[in-house]
Amino acid sequence: MRRLDRYVTHAVLLLVAALMSGYSLVGYLNPAARSVAAAGPIDVTGDTWLGRDSTIVKPVYIPTAPLPNRAAIHYTVAAGDTLDSIAADLKIPWREITWSNPNLKLPLKEGEVLHLPPVPGFVIVAKKGDTVDSLTARYGLGPTTLVDFNRIRGSLTPGTLLVVPVDPLVGPTLSSGEVADPIAPGKLVCPIPGAPIIQGFGPTSFALEPAYGGYLHFHLGLDILAGYGTPIEAAAGGVVTAVGYADLFGLRVEIRDSYGLTEIYAHLQAATVIAGQPVQQGQEIALVGSTGLSIGAHLHMQLEVGGLPTDPGPLQGCQVS
Repeated sequence: MRRLDRYVTHAVLLLVAALMSGYSLVGYLNPAARSVAAAGPIDVTGDTWLGRDSTIVKPVYIPTAPLPNRAAIHYTVAAGDTLDSIAADLKIPWREITWSNPNLKLPLKEGEVLHLPPVPGFVIVAKKGDTVDSLTARYGLGPTTLVDFNRIRGSLTPGTLLVVPVDPLVGPTLSSGEVADPIAPGKLVCPIPGAPIIQGFGPTSFALEPAYGGYLHFHLGLDILAGYGTPIEAAAGGVVTAVGYADLFGLRVEIRDSYGLTEIYAHLQAATVIAGQPVQQGQEIALVGSTGLSIGAHLHMQLEVGGLPTDPGPLQGCQVS
């Protein structure tokens, strides 16, 4: 009986001690529960919570959605792969494929490895001498975009793949910091708004067009009708890579747009930009003419991917006859 009284007394003392310390009896008996409980009222200040006894408890944030994979995707080209098929299979816009592989050549070669972004955006490869500041300036990025997403610590190692996330509703940015495509991000707009397309891309019976792709005559771009001197606007933003005369094109302007595609504007009367100049989508770059192999005033617009012509259409804002 004396032994039982001693146990009861001990239990009472434990209960009193637990109540005085601010912990429940359950917390006392369960150390795991005690370690995450704050005593008394809680004062929340930023990311630090202070209990009655100044016990610091940091809240645990539980993500409600899976965090994105931050590493670049390495895709090995299989037999029969095309930009369109890869884009469809991986649900990545094909312009992001060209954007992330600036030296891409077509047709794709089996076994070739492509770098692809895991989120909307593009992939870049750090080269010797590159710094976070130089890459930020080159691509018109915010000061923390590269550092935060890629968890960069210290200097860059040449050959490191970096992912640059981009808001698809905004699109790419020029080195000047201006948005490259303020009219239609990720799309090509009509270089002469409201003008009609009078000849499309593909095989044609027009004898002046050269042979291409096994066809006797093939039109390598789009012809847009407009009068002499009509202003021509950039279909997408980028950097002017060439201005001058080039064989059948006559006077032409070439732009490497922000997605890595080459835009060619041919048969011009005059150019209003110079090589190396950054241009925004919708900015005037030239005037309509009829130089080179041309039989009247019009614009020939040609789009090249990896050195090969591809259909530029549809162009937002053009009339389709």
